[in-house]
Amino acid sequence: MLLDKSIPYKEVWMKRQLTRPILAATLPKGFSFQFYQKGDEKSWSEIETSVLEFENKAEAMNYFKQTFAPYQEKLVKQMLFVKDADGKKVATCTAWQKEILGQRYPLFHWLAVAPDYQGLGLAKALVARTLQLFQNIMSEDAAIYLHTQTWSHTAIGLYEKFGFTLMPDNLDGTCNPDYPQVIALLEQLKK
Repeated sequence: MLLDKSIPYKEVWMKRQLTRPILAATLPKGFSFQFYQKGDEKSWSEIETSVLEFENKAEAMNYFKQTFAPYQEKLVKQMLFVKDADGKKVATCTAWQKEILGQRYPLFHWLAVAPDYQGLGLAKALVARTLQLFQNIMSEDAAIYLHTQTWSHTAIGLYEKFGFTLMPDNLDGTCNPDYPQVIALLEQLKK
């Protein structure tokens, strides 16, 4: 899902309860899941740049090095890729966490499918598999959070199908000033 930068950028927070049933979704024939392996930061950067999350691969790589690289032991259990029949990584998503004021929040993070592979059901399968990961790694029933933006309005619809709901607040509990505009913009886009 390429970002739709033709509409205003507004921040979006969503959440879903961990124990909610997960919509069934499987990968199409010829595709398979693989957890992060050393060196996959290059694939991650290429995929995320291809969907316009970063201006270039170097910027994506810098983000990866700062955010993910220090946690190699978590990456191998929590960062997923989808490979095509030739072994090329074409999609990714991560069951991550974010720390705010000393509290850790489960964070559904960085879902992306390379443009040439969109529309095949890879995103849907990745959402389902990532939610299963959360259920496997978390011991208590809690909310799973997701940060996105209005530029990803197509993905927001997918997340809603999987039980995520829009939040009027930011993750830290403060009011999201963009929330009213998010609601209005999403309603307008549905017409």
